[in-house]
This record gives sequence, C-alpha cells and structure tokens, in this order.
Amino acid sequence: MKIFKKIFKFLFFAFLLLFILGFSLYGYSRVSSKLEIKNANNISLYDKDGNLFFMGNGTSQWISLDDISKYLIDATISTEDKNFYSHFGFDFLRILKAGWVNITSGKTKQGASTISQQYVKNLFLDFDKTWERKWNELWLTLNMEIHYSKDEILEGYLNTINYGHGMYGVENASQFYFNKSAKDLTLAEAAILVGIPKSPSNYSPIVNFELSKSRQKMVLSGMVKNGYITEEEMEEAYNQELTIIGKKNSINLSTLMYYHDAVLNELENIDDIPTSFLDTGGLKIYTALDLNAQSILEEKMNDNLKDNDKIQANAIMMDPDTGAIIALVGGRDYSTSQYNRAISSKRQVGSVMKPILYYSALENGFTSSTCFTSEETTFTFSNNQNYSPKNANEVYGNKPISLAAAIAYSDNVYAVKTHIFLGEESLVNMAMRLGISSPMAEVPSLALGTSEMNILELTSAYAAFANEGYKVNPHLITRVEDNNGNVLYEVDDVKESILNPSLVYILNNLLTSTYDSTFIDYNYPTVLAIASKLSRKYSIKSGTTATDSWTVGYNPDIITTVWVGYDDSSNISSSDYMYTKDIWADTMEAYLKDRENVWYDMPDNIVGVMVDPISGLPVDDSSKKKKVLYYLKGTEPNENQVVFDEVEN
Repeated sequence: MKIFKKIFKFLFFAFLLLFILGFSLYGYSRVSSKLEIKNANNISLYDKDGNLFFMGNGTSQWISLDDISKYLIDATISTEDKNFYSHFGFDFLRILKAGWVNITSGKTKQGASTISQQYVKNLFLDFDKTWERKWNELWLTLNMEIHYSKDEILEGYLNTINYGHGMYGVENASQFYFNKSAKDLTLAEAAILVGIPKSPSNYSPIVNFELSKSRQKMVLSGMVKNGYITEEEMEEAYNQELTIIGKKNSINLSTLMYYHDAVLNELENIDDIPTSFLDTGGLKIYTALDLNAQSILEEKMNDNLKDNDKIQANAIMMDPDTGAIIALVGGRDYSTSQYNRAISSKRQVGSVMKPILYYSALENGFTSSTCFTSEETTFTFSNNQNYSPKNANEVYGNKPISLAAAIAYSDNVYAVKTHIFLGEESLVNMAMRLGISSPMAEVPSLALGTSEMNILELTSAYAAFANEGYKVNPHLITRVEDNNGNVLYEVDDVKESILNPSLVYILNNLLTSTYDSTFIDYNYPTVLAIASKLSRKYSIKSGTTATDSWTVGYNPDIITTVWVGYDDSSNISSSDYMYTKDIWADTMEAYLKDRENVWYDMPDNIVGVMVDPISGLPVDDSSKKKKVLYYLKGTEPNENQVVFDEVEN
C-alpha cells in the first residue's frame, strides 16, 4: 500500500510541477512581444556582383492561404497534424503514442511534432540540438499559438517548408514541379508535394518517381482515413498521369544548389551569426559566386560526361589571390543527387600529391635537374617489409631522369625515392603547412597520394603555388547582413606568407612540363593529350588511382580542380581518366577566353638555363632536345651533375 502512495505522491507533484511550468510558460508567452514570423525565415543569397540568385522565403514569395489549393491544405493537415485545429501547439496524445511505439520497437519510428512546432523549427538556422534550443522552441510554439490564428500559422508553415531542390514554400515548389500556381494544384499533384518534405532527397518525383508515388499513395490513404476524400477520389488521383517539370523560371543551373548548400555549410561555422532567424529578421548572404564561371563549369562537365550517365564528378574554381570560391559543383545534377561531394567527400588524390612533395624537395636543395634513376625498384625497410611502387603501364626510363622529367611523366619511382630521401615526415609537414588537415600516414606510398582528402583543402593547398607563396582562407561567403543591413560578418582576406616565391616560380614552370612535347622520349607527358586545347601557359598536374581521377591546374588568375569517379568507389576505366583533363581544359579556356594572357614574373635570383629536359644536363642551341629550365642562381647544373641514387652510401 505504501508503494502506491509513493507513486501517487510522485505523480501528483509531477503533474503540479508540469502545471506550474505550463502556466508560467503560457504567462511568459502571453506578455512576450508578438513574433514577426512572416519575414523570419528569409535567406537571400547574392553573387559577387550583388545579384540575388536564391531567396528562401522572402515576402515576395509569400502567398496567402486563400491562394493555396484546398487539396494541398487538407493533405498537409491529414498527413502532418490531423488535430492541428484542436490542439494548442502540442498534441499530447500523439506524443504519448509516439513515445510508446518508439520505446516498444527500440527504434524512432514515429514523430510527434505538430505543424506549429515544425514551423518554429523552420525559424531557426539548424546549427545545434542543445537543451537551450529545445526550450526556445517550446516557448516560441506557445508564443505563436497565442498571438496568431491557426490559419496564419498554417499559412506561414506552407510558405517556409522545404520541398526539395532548393524549393522553399509551396508556391516555389508548385512552379518548380508542375509549372503552375499552388492554387491550381490537383489532388494528385498536391499529394505528391505533401509527400516530399518528410525526406526531400528520397521522395522528390525527380529523384525517385516510384518512391514518390508510393509516398503519394500513403498521403492519399491518410486523407481517406481522416475523411477528406473518398476511396474513388483516391484511386482517380493515384492513377492520374503526372507531368513533372523540374525547372525554375529564373536561373536554371542544375548544379547551383550545390553552391547554395556549401554556403549554408560554411555559415554554420561562422561564430558571429546568431543561431535564430528571429535575432536577425532574416539574412542577406553575399558570396563569391561568379554565375558565368558556374555556368561554364556545369556546361563543360555535362558536355564531357554525356556518354557516361553513371560516373560522378565534383569541381571547384577558386581565386588563388583571395581564396574566394567562385564556382562549385558537388555532383552532376542536384535534382538527382543532393550529396555534395565538394564539401562532404574525401578521396585518394593520387599523383596530385606530388607537387607538394616536390616543393619540399626544392626547399631541401633539389633543383629542376636533380636526378634519380627511373627503373623498377624494391625498397626494403628495417622491419623486413618490402615496397615496390610501379610506374603507370610499368614504363621506366632505366636511366637517370631530371625532376622536370619526373613531373612530366609523373614517375612513381622517382617520387618514392624523393620521399624516402627527404624523410617521410617532410611531406606530411609540408602538406600541413599548406593547410591540409586530413590525416596522413608517414608511409612510402604517401608520395603517390594514397591518403584521402577533400577537394577544398587540396585546392587551397595548390592556391599557395598559384599565388606565389601565400596561404589563403578558402571561402564562399564574403559578407553577411541581417535584414536591416547590419553587417554580422565580413571575410578576412589577410594572407600568410608560407612559401619561398622563388622556389614557387621554379615549381610553377616545372608543372608546365606535363603537356610539353619537348619531353616526349621513352614516355609521354601525362596531359599532353589536351595540349592542343590550351591557348596559354598553365601549371597542371593530373592524378589517378584505381577509383579516382583528378586534374588540378592554375595560372595567376584562377585555379580549377576537377575530380571524377564513382560514389561506390568502383574502379574507373582507362578511358575515364581523360574526363577530368578535358573538363579542366575546356573550363579554363572558356573562362579565360577574353582575359589578358598572364604568367608569373621571374624573380631576380632566378636564372634560366638551356638543358636536356630528360637528363637535366646543360646543352647548347645545336642540341636536338633542349628546354629552358629555371634555377636559383648558384645552383645551375653542370656536366658533373650527381645522380642521387647512384651515390654510394
């Protein structure tokens, strides 16, 4: 009997505490000022010229409840919150039911958020899951219910919900999917739209039509169960033939939303931005986006990949002087895959790791003529482990080759010899100095790019070569303002000098050997196939693994990095390796078409010497094979040039 009294006491005091808490919250919400919800969830994104390219729920997109199809309203209430008009922001019976189902199943199978709660969540930048955040959502829901009618709340919800593909709000979504106003939606179309927000990446009819139809049937069945439509109306709607448009009336780039998502991802890491739109009245985000560059990058990617609908790609274009990312592609088509490979994936980088190694080598006394022997080599280490790197197609010179030739051919044996000669920590330290934060093991194969990296950090590292030695802050956002024009954040473009500009000049010229026919000998330069496309001088490096293909290249104006591969890490074929080179060349040439042809000024302490490009030894004008390579004064090659791996001990 005592145990029941204790339980009764506990339940009584718990109820009393909840009552007091609820009454206090109600009172606090009653005296609190009315939330200005109509403008709260307004995100406006602007390109580098200040032109609006995305608005995610501004007043210009807002439509009244009277201008929304009754089918869509009924379907939304039936699917999301059937007791919407009878509860006060929280459906306690639904909460208890969902809790019981989730506890007994051991999985989160049901949610209990009402339309009011979901609307409040739409007023936040979704940065955290803290208790403070949950508390705010609680009182904001009450505040909204007290100060607004149910129709006003529903109207706001329908104007801010995410319908996928960057379509926020029912009018945007209706125009995008069906090319019609929300007031003209049929029952079938309304049921498709209402099914999307639960998981836009799965239930969009553009992404997966069959799954979308399955979800539509669920929505329609719920409407029958809740008395909104009859069985006959459900069957007629389900069998209605749908025409999915999937286009915007404004800028219609299929990759633009990858840039949008990358901007919001960056925004999450800016401490100066309030976590609630209610503190800002919305945000104006000014970005580095160059719509011309984005359009070119998308066009050239599509042109070159049109015969392979399975392979994926991601690419970025960056201003190396500032770190501003002017174009970003996270996949081939946002409408079919919202996975943003540019910000979320890491892949093995292959031979594009080698310029980082070779800059370190230049710092440690290497020159353009430094030689190792290109031959089949097995390295034996103190733990009796062996490592035998192979050149592509197992092509070896079986003779000493210069650093310039090793870069031209992307010779793996030369790279590993250099890596071990310098000490395996040297490459790791250099990569970290350049801003690469991904884990790197101090192993012989690191020189061949066996570590995984993100395209952003790799491009940022190369930017230090492209801007003659400075570490820059890679960024998409240049400035953020609140709705009143107050500046909340502005990017810091301060650069840090981290490399010797004279050595960078040498490396930049060495990276032109990759498409230089002068290096045709026992092998061919790795990107010679695109040489005919190039109208100006570039530093270029390609890299391949069994599953990845990369091309990175730059001049003083722009750096572009392109990756191609399969999401499931399937092996790519030999023909797939050309994709990144062609996309890169076509993009750079189109972007720079009307710009001045520029290159780097030679520092005073650098001298050019005529040499045989393969051996690195000096020659005169009468030699059939000759090339001007660059050296720090006092390090020019002579006839007694040492071949490092032929020196005893």
